[in-house]
Amino acid sequence: MALSGKLTGYVEISKNGDFFHDLFRHNPHKMFAIAPDRAHDCELHEGDRGAVGSVITWHYTEGGKRKISKQIIEYANEENHMIVFNVIGGELAEIYKSFRITLHVEPKGDGKVATWTFEFEKPDTSVPYPTSMMDFLCKLVKDLDAHDKA
Repeated sequence: MALSGKLTGYVEISKNGDFFHDLFRHNPHKMFAIAPDRAHDCELHEGDRGAVGSVITWHYTEGGKRKISKQIIEYANEENHMIVFNVIGGELAEIYKSFRITLHVEPKGDGKVATWTFEFEKPDTSVPYPTSMMDFLCKLVKDLDAHDKA
């Protein structure tokens, strides 16, 4: 019996949505200079960088271990600062039957918030919720937001 789940994390930020959307979609190499202890590389396998349908592999360190996540950019909206990645390989794909990651930056009150949403399917109840990955991505956003010259 497969179990569907959804996990959402929010990070209040000072930078605008264009900054994060551009960084994750078009210029991930800038991220590696800002947070080299977390993010290491983003290989392009198919398509054009940032284009819907492109296949990429992220290299990162989470929980003290180097990991990869192969993904397809499933949806992107520049105006609404949203990008959706469908995980097709790497550690997350080995653990979960399906895994989709959405980053959305939007106004909130007088500020802005970066929202990460995971939609996933666990093969059974023994598989944990991906809280450590959520913590990792929220910390990455905080690191990127705090960087003055990004």
